Amino acid sequence: MIFGQRNLFRWNPTDQNLDATWDSSQTNSYFHRDLDTVLTKSDDFSLEFDLRLADIAIGVNPELPSTFELAIGFFNVADGTSTNFQRGTGVNAIYGPRNLVEFDYFPDSGFGATISPTMVSSNNQFAVGFDFPLEITPGAWFHIAMRYSADKRTFSTALTRDGQPFGPIKDVKLDAGFTDFRLDSVAISSYSDAGADGSILAHGVVDNLAVITPGPPVLGLRGLLMDGAWRVEFASRTNWFYTLKRTGDFGSWSNISIATQGVDGQLVLWDTNVLGARAFYRVQARRP
Repeated sequence: MIFGQRNLFRWNPTDQNLDATWDSSQTNSYFHRDLDTVLTKSDDFSLEFDLRLADIAIGVNPELPSTFELAIGFFNVADGTSTNFQRGTGVNAIYGPRNLVEFDYFPDSGFGATISPTMVSSNNQFAVGFDFPLEITPGAWFHIAMRYSADKRTFSTALTRDGQPFGPIKDVKLDAGFTDFRLDSVAISSYSDAGADGSILAHGVVDNLAVITPGPPVLGLRGLLMDGAWRVEFASRTNWFYTLKRTGDFGSWSNISIATQGVDGQLVLWDTNVLGARAFYRVQARRP
């Protein structure tokens, strides 16, 4: 799916990859795909992709002469598409970004080209690493592999350039004060430079993108009528809460069960007051 400026992204059917433009003069724009789950700091997940830039320039807006980021990673669709999301403001209670885990590249503007693995919490806390000078040179193929370990609370990044090691990139560790994030999509992100002091225009190709997540929170759902009660059983996960909901007309839904914590195994929810005429059920899964 594309949000924002559609002309920034073009699928190449011949090479089976994505031609992408990062243009900070445009509004926030994303080529993104839903994850079918919600990731938090309690989950292990990873993202890998290949990147080759054709060209890259910063300070393309004379009023914003500094560097600005090229970004690929995870985000929260509701936050990233809101009107007050300004990636370039950094820590900012009103406009600052929220719910991000991404690879950021800042071309050199006097301090050295910088690669910055970045995590941003739901309340605009940052955990970042700045590794420089490391230049993503146009024409070369870079492979980027990012992995987050929940047990170690660590975000690690490894790069190769034309098949050879490039870096290294320091791990980013979450400290005890970092709250949490909620990620529901993976995206190639072209951010607006609103609120920033730099600007960027880059063209390139993204290929071989692969995502590994814990999977959806509900699997193998089945329901049956048993001794006058409706029984729903499914494979659940810890760090999720589940509620059985019922409707008779699809106009409104009622909570039939209390919110029940998942168990990393089979979970059963009951409706012991089955409607006489007809009833339809669904299971709501949410993160705490």
